Amino acid sequence: MFFNISSYITETLIYKNFILIFSALDETLLLLLISLPLGFVLSLIFALGRISKNTLISRAVASYIFTIRGTPLLVQIYLIYFGLGSVKAIRESILWALLKEPFWCGVLALTINTVAYGAEIFRGGIQSVTKGQIESGQALGFSKIKLYRRIVFPIALRQVLPTYGNELILMVKATSLVSLTTYMEMTGIARKIMAKTFAPVEAFVAAGILYLFLNFLMVQLVKYLEWKYNPHLRLNN
Repeated sequence: MFFNISSYITETLIYKNFILIFSALDETLLLLLISLPLGFVLSLIFALGRISKNTLISRAVASYIFTIRGTPLLVQIYLIYFGLGSVKAIRESILWALLKEPFWCGVLALTINTVAYGAEIFRGGIQSVTKGQIESGQALGFSKIKLYRRIVFPIALRQVLPTYGNELILMVKATSLVSLTTYMEMTGIARKIMAKTFAPVEAFVAAGILYLFLNFLMVQLVKYLEWKYNPHLRLNN
């Protein structure tokens, strides 16, 4: 009898917490909808810088990638949220209007982090394009920009989709760390619920279900893109 009552209370708490945390889903999605597209574009640019024949650019990008990938995202978030506010020049600049907000600090940290990983992923994809494929474009009279737009980027993106899909999933989970800047996304609400109810399991199980759902959607998106841009997968089906 006691076990049944305890299970009922637990299920009720999880359901109530789920509703509360679900109300913050839009905050998590907003972080992703800004940082992911921005990170994607910058990753391509940094990947080109990484393979640039200009030694200064190539080494600068390589140093950036090494630094960001070699330090925890949590440390980066703290440095941006707490560290930038201690710099007088930044507080007195127009950037402070954005950087004083935990949301934009979170976007900045997530973008900086994903660019470092994405740049290396896209670098590998670009370098996987064979010399013959590039020469085919040159034989057709393609300019360097057109060559990248019509041949190099499409082939590279198809090559890196599974790997970049993993980075997208990691980004979804990384949004939870932004709650440590007092931004109330899903994990922030879960932590608030835990502080009030002293029921961490019920709070974070509810949050975990929502993160699992978001990553399920992300996996399906990557699978669809793989199917769309790899004709041989459609033939196999």
